[in-house]
Amino acid sequence: MSTKRERHILGISGGRDSAALAVHMRQTRPDLDLEYFFTDTGKELAEVYVFLDRLEGFLGRPITRLNPDRDFDFWLKEYKHFLPSPRTRWCTRQLKLRPLEHWLKDDLEAGVVVHSYVAIRADEPSREGYQSTNGNMVVHFPLREAGIDRAGVIDLLDSAGVGEPEYYQWRTRSGCTFCFFQQKIEWVRLKREHPDAYEDAKRYEKTAIEHGSPFTWSQGESLIDLEQPERVDAVEREFEQRRARLLARRRVNPLAGEKTLTVDDYYGIDEASAGCVVCHK
Repeated sequence: MSTKRERHILGISGGRDSAALAVHMRQTRPDLDLEYFFTDTGKELAEVYVFLDRLEGFLGRPITRLNPDRDFDFWLKEYKHFLPSPRTRWCTRQLKLRPLEHWLKDDLEAGVVVHSYVAIRADEPSREGYQSTNGNMVVHFPLREAGIDRAGVIDLLDSAGVGEPEYYQWRTRSGCTFCFFQQKIEWVRLKREHPDAYEDAKRYEKTAIEHGSPFTWSQGESLIDLEQPERVDAVEREFEQRRARLLARRRVNPLAGEKTLTVDDYYGIDEASAGCVVCHK
């Protein structure tokens, strides 16, 4: 009696949740021949690659890099220089999902059952993640099934000696340097941490505006306007005021005797609605 061939895959985004899932699976399912992959848009933060190398060291096996057959510049022209936006997420479609589907295409068409392990936590009941329409793709949510929440994710990474990506010191998600889901404070931080990447984003935005694009990277204002000193000061003041309000609402930690914020609280992020289902995890 013949059985269908199977593959087991786990996508690494460069963020903490998918890394924690990889650690969890390595610890709980060492029997699986699990393939790790990272879809590289070519516009990632430098810190992402450093973190991937560190995670590979723990996993003891490579993370396959999937590259798009056509780059961001090609697709920008195809979309008439309209920047991607929350309403038109062509970057996700063409630079994240397309390479993944191409990687799996032959096996799925041949009837291979592909088990995909997705990093959705137990405290994210409303998130569904990427769902393939192919009947041979089976999606699993091990973090949710194991009851692992945000704190559990951080514990997993710390206990494994992997830690978190360094960009979490100033940003809340992985993905492209010019991700349109960034808050204004994160654009300000990007300019300080990676000025060349900010300048690249400005050039793309300028070209898009010249071609009639209705979108800018940051909703309601251009990056040129956002980088003006008085505007930077205003953004930082608003951010600190929001941080103070959030801190005032946090409960006192009975062990530490002080109020603490997670990085997501610090930025005022609502994860259920804040980011791309593929990139920000």
